Amino acid sequence: MTTTTATVQEPRFLSYRARKILTRVLIYSLMALVAIIIIIPIIWMFSTSLKLKSQLFSREIHWIPQVITLDNYTRILSNPSTPIGRWFVNTLIVSTITTALVLVVDALAAYAYARLEFPGRRVLFTMLLATLFLPGVMFLVPNFVTVAQLGMLNKFSGVIIPALAGVFGVYFMRQFYETIPKELEEAAYIDGAGTFQTFLQVVLPLTKGALATLAVITFLASWNDFLWALLVLKDRAVQTLQPGLRTLQGAYTSEYGLMMAGAVIVAVPVLLVYVFLQRYVVQSVATSGLKG
Repeated sequence: MTTTTATVQEPRFLSYRARKILTRVLIYSLMALVAIIIIIPIIWMFSTSLKLKSQLFSREIHWIPQVITLDNYTRILSNPSTPIGRWFVNTLIVSTITTALVLVVDALAAYAYARLEFPGRRVLFTMLLATLFLPGVMFLVPNFVTVAQLGMLNKFSGVIIPALAGVFGVYFMRQFYETIPKELEEAAYIDGAGTFQTFLQVVLPLTKGALATLAVITFLASWNDFLWALLVLKDRAVQTLQPGLRTLQGAYTSEYGLMMAGAVIVAVPVLLVYVFLQRYVVQSVATSGLKG
């Protein structure tokens, strides 16, 4: 009499290569979904800026305008009541100067908190970090009073100087300095270099990625600043793009086509800045001060 024994098959799991491919597909699919969600409003903004006024309130959604027109751009660029060219130049000046000064101030302050020993260093840095948890609107009134007392209303300095007191850049750069081995600086000291010379010639070249990241963040924040620029810059001649374009929206009517055309003009420069500096931004995130 023969007995048959049933063979139990063990469950087959995916191989390492298959799991790796599946994980990569899921990650890229999620990234593509997020990219689509981000890009859709930009596409709609650009599409609306090319539409006639009669097409803006149509019940049917047209991603591609039925009639493509540049009338919105022509009107907003030629209208003397909306000197967008002057506003563009003003915004570029304010954002560029603000970014340059923030990089200098934050890089030096962060290095002092990361490497120099002085009384109250930890207490001061803790107090600075505590201000990050406070809403920015709390500082509007005292900052406005200070700027007014210093005679900086309706001047670019009234927008630029308060921006130098930001804490995020100091914290960001300090954390990056902490990843740099101290042995490099000690070797420079042995060779006779001073503190400032060591900072310029040894430490600063290693922080290009971090500085580029901070430059992008600062430039975007300054370029998109609306509330503070609206409070300080009242004259049309010195206004920036954000408060200037607000005039296109009235209490009873809104020129949506002109607003979208203005939004495109505002968005293009910051997109170009990111395209040119994205390599450094990715590098600063992927590395930690030194290339391995």
